[in-house]
Amino acid sequence: MIEIQNLTYTYDDAENEVGKLVLNGVNLTIADGEFVAVLGRNGSGKSTLAKQINAILLPMGGYVYVDGMDTLDENKLWDIRRRAAMVFQNPDNQIVATIVEEDVAFAAENLGVPSAEIRRRVDDALETVGMTKYAKYAPHLLSGGQKQRIAIAGVIAMEPDIIVFDEPTAMLDPIGRREVLRTIRRLNRELGMTIVLITHNMDEAVMADRVVVMDRGRVIVDDKPRTVFSDVERMRELGLDVPQATHLAYLLRKAGMDIRADILDAEECVEELLKQCRL
Repeated sequence: MIEIQNLTYTYDDAENEVGKLVLNGVNLTIADGEFVAVLGRNGSGKSTLAKQINAILLPMGGYVYVDGMDTLDENKLWDIRRRAAMVFQNPDNQIVATIVEEDVAFAAENLGVPSAEIRRRVDDALETVGMTKYAKYAPHLLSGGQKQRIAIAGVIAMEPDIIVFDEPTAMLDPIGRREVLRTIRRLNRELGMTIVLITHNMDEAVMADRVVVMDRGRVIVDDKPRTVFSDVERMRELGLDVPQATHLAYLLRKAGMDIRADILDAEECVEELLKQCRL
């Protein structure tokens, strides 16, 4: 669904070092229906990579293909952006209407979708994100997590094949974060959408099929979450943390306890500790 070949990009402006490659020879393939989390410290290039996928930014070198379409082909930009939608950190930047259902309909209206079809899409999208009862509400009355789910509903109403989430929970409290992550998981598991999640939160990345770690504009690690996070020392070298349960297991192993290194969540950690108690 997404194929990135030797991608390079640089920002030439006053806020960035002129000529510095933000993306430096990135190669990455994401299959249809896959859920990929992209990690990296600040300045690693992960958000720039996200914007390349739906052609907000275009390659300066190399290629990005979305469902076989080259993002450098101006004639394909409209189709690419219909297939690959994006959800940003701040939902207020994506909400444009004063009524929830009107906001969800906005993108579909701009695509020229017939009115009856828009009605169906809006209803389906609100149901998907669990916000049907808020259809007539004013967005400014909603919580951060609810606003983000409305932003996601607006994207769903476009019926894209791919959704790129650029740190969608960064501005949310724990309740809002859980609401949004539950929605993202459902889009992938139940609706089969291809998901690319840019995040700083290691516990969020555990949900993904694959974890891609970027550093200095390059893909450094690309593997399953269990494999990536079990190498705690490597993650530290890259300036990143690991899930809390993984870190606890790491400390217990250093203290001499014979416990699995690839633990990802609290349930697995408890199960391992109970095994130790029985020995």
